[in-house]
Amino acid sequence: MVEVKKGTKSFYVGDSEEKPLAEMTFVPSGDNIVIIDHTYVSDELNGQGVGKLLLKELVDWARKEDKKIMPLCPYAKAQMEKNKEYHDIIYK
Repeated sequence: MVEVKKGTKSFYVGDSEEKPLAEMTFVPSGDNIVIIDHTYVSDELNGQGVGKLLLKELVDWARKEDKKIMPLCPYAKAQMEKNKEYHDIIYK
């Protein structure tokens, strides 16, 4: 199983935030909004549900921080719209 780590601008898998094997990057916007702007999963980890795991970790963190998410990344947007458990945290 992969370990997801929180960096300064992403949730990632790998040894460092600078050279991740997978990542979901975010940008804070104001006090209570987080914009997900990019998702990347290396060929090595592709097909293992790593993108979904990154999204879950980012959503769990945002909930703890009382933030809403604006998913600009097409992958994150599709996953959040498809799964009802994320509907409450989408910034409208």
